[in-house]
Amino acid sequence: MRVLLIGANGFLGRFVADRLLADPAVQLTALGRGDDADVRFDLATGSPGALTRFLDAVQPGVVINCAGATRGGARELIRHNTVSTATVCEALRRSGCGARLVQLGCSSEYGPSQPGSSTAEDAVPRPGGPYGVSKLAATELVLGSGLDAVVLRVFSPVGPGTPAGSPLGRLAEAMRRAMQSGDGELKLGGLGAQRDFVDVRDVARAVHAASLSAAQGVINIGSGRAVRLRDAVAVLARVAGYGGALHELDGPPGGHHLRPVIGHPRSDPDHPAPVAHPYPDGCGSWQQADVRTARDRLGWRPRISLEESLADIWMEAACRM
Repeated sequence: MRVLLIGANGFLGRFVADRLLADPAVQLTALGRGDDADVRFDLATGSPGALTRFLDAVQPGVVINCAGATRGGARELIRHNTVSTATVCEALRRSGCGARLVQLGCSSEYGPSQPGSSTAEDAVPRPGGPYGVSKLAATELVLGSGLDAVVLRVFSPVGPGTPAGSPLGRLAEAMRRAMQSGDGELKLGGLGAQRDFVDVRDVARAVHAASLSAAQGVINIGSGRAVRLRDAVAVLARVAGYGGALHELDGPPGGHHLRPVIGHPRSDPDHPAPVAHPYPDGCGSWQQADVRTARDRLGWRPRISLEESLADIWMEAACRM
């Protein structure tokens, strides 16, 4: 099976590439903007016609789209998440390759959820920010394309390679700086949010399974369990061996106060500790995936625990000490 992977150098794409390369039945071609891609092509500026000619030459059986942007202004997000997906869909419609499309979406398409609930694929999406809007528009383009296509809505991916700008990446970096400088107190914000964390290697397994299946429509990829960020920080501190105090900044804007998470303060008050900031994903205080569809249609279940994911995040942070 020949697979064309778009966005192989991103956080998710790297692990998808590793998973596909481990399958001896897969012939992998990587397409992207970087110099190390097999084929250089920018979806945000390249024409559907040029991509069509490439598809006709390569004749992939599956196209996997992991490309996109998570940060930037609305115009940039639309260009890299929505326009690029429109280019892929149009090229596949024009091509005679008949490839199946596996598109990576995200939980930000759903927006905030009711605390205690599990979000299923039939939930009405109400994205709370431009990123979620740009990804939802991409999903709608795929679903309306008439292609053999599936969209995997990935919840909060974590694990090795977690971007430093993500919530857990920022927390690990703040803890690394505190340990390196000998700070005995770490002040953190936004720890009340609860998210469904799923390891990036489990996401790669889901993409592989989706490329081999006949499933169509939207499928959630998550752990099926919401975890309070405060609890994830406590696990991260244990994994890191951080013995200082973790204090949470909470309360109304302009009136923050400290609440202990673990430990005892020992730092010098004249040298304030680093502060990690709240979730900017527009998903409110709660998200938890209903993952029954992934189980039933892909035969997929998450395997890697959050503690293992956090240990890998910390190992990379510790290498920078």
